[in-house]
Amino acid sequence: MHLVNRVKELRARYNWTQSELGERVGVTRQTIASIEKGDYVPSLLLGLQLCDVFRLRMEDVFELEKGADKE
Repeated sequence: MHLVNRVKELRARYNWTQSELGERVGVTRQTIASIEKGDYVPSLLLGLQLCDVFRLRMEDVFELEKGADKE
């Protein structure tokens, strides 16, 4: 399984830079960039903080993407 997110899309909707979003949730710009690229899976706490700043539920920001079943 792979965790996909809408952080980049939502950040753009608010017209925030990666640095601005990072400041709001207490992480660096690089962390936000890594989350947006899918290179870093945020902790539950950070995920909840991101949802809080976007005023959305967890399932509206993050989703589990299931890979193809291997036979």
